[in-house]
Amino acid sequence: MNKNQKIILIVGLLLIAVILIYWQTQGGDILTKTQVQVEKVDELFNTTYMEWEDKFVLGLDYAGTASAVIAVLSGILIFLFRNKKQEKQ
Repeated sequence: MNKNQKIILIVGLLLIAVILIYWQTQGGDILTKTQVQVEKVDELFNTTYMEWEDKFVLGLDYAGTASAVIAVLSGILIFLFRNKKQEKQ
């Protein structure tokens, strides 16, 4: 591997790792959520109830797709930046 291929490989792996770590810190859900259910307390009657709150939670459907696209693009770039003269030696 030449210098450009190593840089592409390292950057691609780092991007995939960042995406998967962020996905895991968001809860590791399989599907992306745009709303979550939160428990609220009614202070007048001292009861609890559930309410939907707008919040984006990254799921594996988006994180996996982004990781796959980065892997394919990295593979294509590594293939394109190969140096035929160095491979013959």
